Amino acid sequence: MIIIKNQHEIELMKKAGRITAEALNLVSKFIKPGVSTFELDKIIEDSIKKSGAKPSFLGLYGFPASACISINNEVIHGIPSKDRLLKEGDIVKIDTGAYYEGFHGDSAKTFAVGNISENAKKLIDVTRECFYEGLKYAKVGCRIGDIGHAIEQHAVNNGYTPVRDFVGHGVGHDLHEAPEVPNFGMAGRGIRLQKGMTLAIEPMINEGKAAVKVLDNEWTVVTRDGKLSAHYEHTIVITDGEPEILTKL
Repeated sequence: MIIIKNQHEIELMKKAGRITAEALNLVSKFIKPGVSTFELDKIIEDSIKKSGAKPSFLGLYGFPASACISINNEVIHGIPSKDRLLKEGDIVKIDTGAYYEGFHGDSAKTFAVGNISENAKKLIDVTRECFYEGLKYAKVGCRIGDIGHAIEQHAVNNGYTPVRDFVGHGVGHDLHEAPEVPNFGMAGRGIRLQKGMTLAIEPMINEGKAAVKVLDNEWTVVTRDGKLSAHYEHTIVITDGEPEILTKL
């Protein structure tokens, strides 16, 4: 069931979104070679808690950390570790959320570690652009398929491929609500968008093929061909006019 949010609930989601955005903004200042993913996770957890919220991911479905931190060919759900150190040239995806007064914010970005390859830069840029292409169709009267189609077309036009096994989703009282928001699809298909719907639009774009697999830790998703993947996500709300991003400073 798709839950339409009223204005009071949207205001609470804005606060959850801002706390999420502040945590991502803070952790970005510590991304450099030699830093462990465990340290980055701790920075995020402390930031969220100091803001009076709870980390949305910590303990969710048994996940052991406050952020999913995924490097290079890891697509999503990387588990932070004291033994996993960032290296020059890596790209690192950080996905996190904050739970504030009954509502979640959810956001992810891909960061460069030092100097990265030109293709890695392009992949990060195109993945961010894919989000904004999809956002153009996050309006009353458009359909879910319009968002996914726009994301897919922009990725493919730049020589990349959207992940098909994992998708965006509704956000609210629960971190994952209906509807699913794929990063692919046919324009004009799927449910029609309504004012008050809150969605996490999150392009996961691969340098190579779409195929992915889950590692033996039962969490971390990687590209099957070993090529890079990038991730960009915001929580948004459908309004009478342009959509509003709730996880942006």
